[in-house]
Amino acid sequence: MIQHLIVLPVVLPLVAGILLLYQRQGLVRYKRIVSVVASLLLLLVSIALVRQAASGEITYYALGDWQPPFGVVLVLDRLSALMVLITSILAIGAVVFACGGDDEKGSNFHGLFQWQLLGINGAFLTGDLFNLFVFFEVLLLASYALLLHGGGKARIQASVHYVVLNLAGSSLFLIAVGILYGATGTLNMADMGYKLASLPAEREGLVTAGALMLLVVFGLKAAILPLYFWLPRAYAAAPAPVAALFAIMTKVGVYAILRVYSLIFGEQAGSLVALEQPWVWWLSLATLAAAGVGVMAARDLRLLVAYLVLISVGTLLAGVGMRSVDATSALLYYLIHTTLVTGGLFLLAEMIGLQRGKPGTRIVKGRPLVQGNALAITFFIGAIAVVGMPPLSGALGKAMVLVAAEGTQRLWLWPLLLLASLASLIALSRAGSTLFWRSHRGSPSGSPLSRYQWFGMLWLLSAAPLLVVFAGPVSSYTQATGEQLANPQLLIETLLPDAGETP
Repeated sequence: MIQHLIVLPVVLPLVAGILLLYQRQGLVRYKRIVSVVASLLLLLVSIALVRQAASGEITYYALGDWQPPFGVVLVLDRLSALMVLITSILAIGAVVFACGGDDEKGSNFHGLFQWQLLGINGAFLTGDLFNLFVFFEVLLLASYALLLHGGGKARIQASVHYVVLNLAGSSLFLIAVGILYGATGTLNMADMGYKLASLPAEREGLVTAGALMLLVVFGLKAAILPLYFWLPRAYAAAPAPVAALFAIMTKVGVYAILRVYSLIFGEQAGSLVALEQPWVWWLSLATLAAAGVGVMAARDLRLLVAYLVLISVGTLLAGVGMRSVDATSALLYYLIHTTLVTGGLFLLAEMIGLQRGKPGTRIVKGRPLVQGNALAITFFIGAIAVVGMPPLSGALGKAMVLVAAEGTQRLWLWPLLLLASLASLIALSRAGSTLFWRSHRGSPSGSPLSRYQWFGMLWLLSAAPLLVVFAGPVSSYTQATGEQLANPQLLIETLLPDAGETP
């Protein structure tokens, strides 16, 4: 059974999704039980995979026993195990929150939710470039339907932009995969990286074109400037549990950049190495600046959280652009923090909006809230965590990223990241004072929130203090992950034993 663990993060949500969609007219209780149990099992499997990957051994699962580079493989290393674990933790909070009533606002929520998990986990585990495209399509198809869950004009408008841009990105992805396959004769990422070391000079132009096209695709998924304009409205319009799960979607793009440009275009790629570095570095800084302005301009709490996601994207991609082991370690620690905390903030924004009634999540005056004190405390904790103030994990994550910068990188990153954090602090302070302190007099509005909603939100926001308590082992794991990524030859030799040190 142990050797089959790697495939379970794909099989579990696939089977659960089939069961849920097959019984789509069934009892709500049945759907909730199946979805929550499947998500809990996914969490247990992902913990087991992290423990397995922590030894430093890279393992793979050959589907149909077709060995690489000819067959489809799922690869488990420290990075893929970590990303699957983050996804499963996020899924627990989102699906339990949805059981508070959001899942009844439309049809097939839980089945589509599980299939989006299938696409996300598959993207993190696949060792094949074409199947990375396939899993991207699976998660995108599910996200199209989930974005429209519950209907409404705002969701339809946001979904049109989201769908059109992602369809264009998918077309570009497929073209890039075709170019790279034509130039190298393989789709296996490890084999492609191995073959680039001996690539004929006349094909380097093709490979460079394919690599830069992939960067556009992954930049669109990650929402880097100038490809981020779809994200704020889409995330703000999405149902709260869907927006929370979408917190991992931009990280799929970040992961793809890390994986592809370390494994395929790593040190073994010769003159093709670091094709993405200057683009990612400067565009990440521009993303930070633009997102800081967006945070200050936001007049809706959900839109504000969406721009906070963009600030995290700029921070993460700046870490990618620094291209060092310490920077990779820092961005991975920060990635865990920002994914879970921003997911929790989307849920919290929905809870505040439900209690405010007609004003909803707009940052305007309203009546006092029934559970105003509890919501204000959790908002304060979430705000200082996401801004990066001590003593919570945001401060540690941003400090690690700042320290990892070297030389002239500090001259650019430090002021931009600190100014973006200041903009976040000002915007969240203004929002908190308006929502909780400047309320009109009168009887409290809203009704008590469901215990499922409280659990889902607190489950995710609890990551902020826990990442501080366990900062030692977590940072040790991310440091080892950075070192493993910096040595792609380990993965190449695991999948291709005959590759050796040189082609």
